[in-house]
Amino acid sequence: MPAQMGSDKEALNEQQRCAATYGGGPLLIIAGAGTGKTKTLAHRVAHLIGTGVAPERILLLTFSRRASREMLSRAARIVGETQTTRVWGGTFHAVANRLLRIYGRALSLPAEFTVMDQSDAADMMNLIRNDLGLGQGPRRFPRKDTLVDS
Repeated sequence: MPAQMGSDKEALNEQQRCAATYGGGPLLIIAGAGTGKTKTLAHRVAHLIGTGVAPERILLLTFSRRASREMLSRAARIVGETQTTRVWGGTFHAVANRLLRIYGRALSLPAEFTVMDQSDAADMMNLIRNDLGLGQGPRRFPRKDTLVDS
């Protein structure tokens, strides 16, 4: 284990240390805002790497790009940048997009496929709705936001 990791681990409380060093299979942690989840996960990555887990076998998923960057940079500060460059990390959407780019051909996806976000999808629905004339008349077709939310 890197020397730096030991001193950083002491910054964890007992529950965080337990989670960071847990080794018995899957573990569910439920914690509220401000409880140190990012710190705990960064230390978990450091612990896994320190115990011999190949960094490319570690996947960190978050809901925001900011949280993803923060988690990966904290892990890098603990075990070193070179150890964490191969850790897979990002938002659920970014990692899913990356996997589709890598394995899309096996799914018969064209190489130039695009992923639409909710705003793009709403705009596309509106174009189709208007092109088909479904926005006029006594009985109108639902608005774009209603269609996307369905």
